[in-house]
Amino acid sequence: MTYYLGAERLTLDRISEILNGRMTLALSEDAKERIVRCREYLNRKMETQKEPIYGVTTGFGSLCNISISKEQLSQLQKNLVMSHACGVGEEVPQEIVRLMLLLKAQNFCFGYSGAQLRTVQRLIDCYNEDVLPVVYQQGSLGASGDLCPLANLMLPAVLGMGEVYYKGQRMDVAAVYKEKGWQPIELQSKEGLALLNGTQFMSSYAVWTLLKARRLSRQADMILALSLDAFDGRIEPFYECLHLVRPHKGQLQTAEAVRKYTEGSELISRHKEHVQDPYSFRCAPQVHGAAKDTIAYVESVVETEINSTTDNPIVLPEEDLVISGGHFHGEPLAMVLDFLAIALAELGSISERRTYQLVDAKRGLPSFLVAKPGLNSGFMIPQYTAAAIVSQSKQLCTPCSVDSIPSSQNQEDLVSMGGNAATKCLRVADNTERVLAIELFNAAQALEFRRPLRSSNFIESLVAEYRRQVNFIDEDEVMFRHIHASVRFLQEMRID
Repeated sequence: MTYYLGAERLTLDRISEILNGRMTLALSEDAKERIVRCREYLNRKMETQKEPIYGVTTGFGSLCNISISKEQLSQLQKNLVMSHACGVGEEVPQEIVRLMLLLKAQNFCFGYSGAQLRTVQRLIDCYNEDVLPVVYQQGSLGASGDLCPLANLMLPAVLGMGEVYYKGQRMDVAAVYKEKGWQPIELQSKEGLALLNGTQFMSSYAVWTLLKARRLSRQADMILALSLDAFDGRIEPFYECLHLVRPHKGQLQTAEAVRKYTEGSELISRHKEHVQDPYSFRCAPQVHGAAKDTIAYVESVVETEINSTTDNPIVLPEEDLVISGGHFHGEPLAMVLDFLAIALAELGSISERRTYQLVDAKRGLPSFLVAKPGLNSGFMIPQYTAAAIVSQSKQLCTPCSVDSIPSSQNQEDLVSMGGNAATKCLRVADNTERVLAIELFNAAQALEFRRPLRSSNFIESLVAEYRRQVNFIDEDEVMFRHIHASVRFLQEMRID
């Protein structure tokens, strides 16, 4: 199947369909017309306007007052891409590189950037042919767009320099160009700037992390329901009538999910000796719910961003204007990515606390969830692991968006640090996935000590599926393999 860029507004759901369905990309006719019209207008504007146009007939950043001759304009744009490809650190995951190509092409479809049609088509060809440039995580200030990572993206994709992943191999892009009969694209005025100015590094991380966050939020509710039953918890804190007097949407959704997942459970409906549960159970609707509301808000900001033109200057043919503004600035993304990281870290924190409650020899459960504690350490150390991960996530939640280091001879005197916010947000999401996997490992173990009583059909089915990959622990075993299997279970779980 083919998805036509520019034909409709991109949403997270649509991007998920594109990625999961392995759809190819193509430009809609409307997008082609917009791209061509903008490029032709910019060519005319350069012929008629005597005043310098930033990034078109001038240098960049603090060099904006240096005029460039007509004969040097193409070299200017090529130099920009080469000199800005300064990425270091870990490589960007290939799935996110693929998203960067998609979102950059989408950015050009609005017809306000001045890119050539053939340049945009090359990005789409790279996406469709799985020619994925090697991009690095460190280097973006998230201010004049994601200059550094986007330069590393465009160097192979457009100029035919650098390295790519192709057919599962890392190789020099020249070999791919030769195989496909591609030629490096000769950039026209402003094109290098259009390729590098933009928030597609931050946006791609944001999209990828949000898709994961939505999944983790639902899985957290499922695992919560299992832990609640295994802990012999009370269902009253999840009653709808209680939450209607404080009706935050996410809170209502979490309470409803837990009621649904525990419906029909013999454990949840039996008489309770205890009056209250610890906060990690009793206040779960409030904590999980706040995370849901945060995810929804971040999603609204990110969807606005990926359906916007974020480079500079902006070319407005209808108004006969080329305006140098600040649409490349990453502050809108930096702030919400910091917020999302906090929400995901809290899902991990409350999960780890439930894990601790399960191993703490309460309510008839044995110490560390093994029948012969002492000889066996049982589930003692998985909780340590969860605690260590949660601690790291808390440290990562120091907001990046409050920091700024001026650059470009103080022309760019307030930067967003959104690139750092983006990469660490995904690290927090991955951490939370591991913590939830450990809670699932513990909760499934604890449930077996409640036999012969049975939980709900949903929970029993979930545990039965889980047991195909992770067995019950009678005596001490090497535990990391089970934890890794538990993580894979969450990653592969089908969520309708």
